[in-house]
Amino acid sequence: MILRDPVHGLVAFERPAEKLVVRLLDTREVQRLRRVRMLGVTSLAFPGAEHSRFAHAVGATYVMSAFLQRIRGLEQELSPSERPTLEDEQLGLAAALLHDLGHGPLSHLFEEVFHGAPRHERWTSELVLDPDSHVRRALHDVDPSMPALVERLVHGKHDKAWLAHAVSGTFDVDRCDYLLRDSYMTGVRYGLYDLPWLLRSLRVARNARGAATLAVEGSKGLPAVEGFFLARLFMYQQVYFHKASRAAERMIRALFARAADIERDGGESGLPPVLRTMARGGRVSANEYVSLDDGTLWSTIERWESDAPDKILTDLSARLRRRALFKTATLDDDDASRAQELYEAVCDIVRGAGFDPRYYAALDVASTGIFDDPRDPADALYVCYNRRAPRLLSRASLLLKKLAGERLVAARLVFPEEVRDAVAALLGRSPQLALALPS
Repeated sequence: MILRDPVHGLVAFERPAEKLVVRLLDTREVQRLRRVRMLGVTSLAFPGAEHSRFAHAVGATYVMSAFLQRIRGLEQELSPSERPTLEDEQLGLAAALLHDLGHGPLSHLFEEVFHGAPRHERWTSELVLDPDSHVRRALHDVDPSMPALVERLVHGKHDKAWLAHAVSGTFDVDRCDYLLRDSYMTGVRYGLYDLPWLLRSLRVARNARGAATLAVEGSKGLPAVEGFFLARLFMYQQVYFHKASRAAERMIRALFARAADIERDGGESGLPPVLRTMARGGRVSANEYVSLDDGTLWSTIERWESDAPDKILTDLSARLRRRALFKTATLDDDDASRAQELYEAVCDIVRGAGFDPRYYAALDVASTGIFDDPRDPADALYVCYNRRAPRLLSRASLLLKKLAGERLVAARLVFPEEVRDAVAALLGRSPQLALALPS
């Protein structure tokens, strides 16, 4: 199989181990990822961000293929028992392709919509292990033990540390693809880094347990690794935490929170059966879950706009569909120290304007770690030198040493446009500058 990809160019799955990739691509569960956007509602801020989890899965699998070829070139640094086998390659490729299998509609946002619902990692496990799933059948046909082995590897568990860390590690195939893909599709340049050079600089080192683990060549690979982490930081700053995306996400969370409240009170919200079960805290099967995609949510929102049994559902749906997003006010360091107090004051303002603050006001705090060494030194990335012992990445890089343990935090108040001036006055910002509040 040969594919054209906007990020990686020509993507070919033609080697013996990659026959499994071709079969998995045709399964119902993997094809569903075509209908799940990678970045949820980010296209409301970046119009090109329409790419799917399917495209990302293909890209991550390509990166895994390139990684495995590099490991083949390092076999002299591995003991016979540590060298990659055909089964290792099949497992690595399958885990790369299936790592996001359990993502719900609008990706991460879906997990926040229905509180208490299983996270996507759990759904991935269920779909890989479910006897009725097409993915499980494809894996089982290769080897009856493969579904369980792939499920473990998706979560970073394998006897060969270098393979486990390639799927879930400091810079795994997931991150290696999504930074480049999200950067390209949003039209920004912040997520770019030198993937080919990073792969070429890979080496093998011995971790604290004496097992072969991933490392980079100090003189060549360190700048590429540093570029990778800076790219990740900049993408969170400029894309993943964008104010318009966060506002839209808050509106969708409010919409489905309202629907769930109606359902729990014994009312009729107009949710489709599977979503109604989830809203009421019920359990759905893997087969029911895989029927959900972005279209399920957007068609529900469309119906609510025209024929909802509740005016809040109608209003929020109409705002979303015409992109009349809630406004946001970024909290600076001084404001953040009294964020809860300000949020409660905004709730009072929203309530006074005739809106229910449970659905029309929010304190949105987005946070992510920038870089940190794994808790277990055996899982850490090492930097190799010709005449020195390998060093932990955080000790070899002055830049990453400074960033270690730091967090990027973006705190905002979220509210309807109707109360923008009142919120500006609350924050001590001139009403004339209210129009400058982030939208």
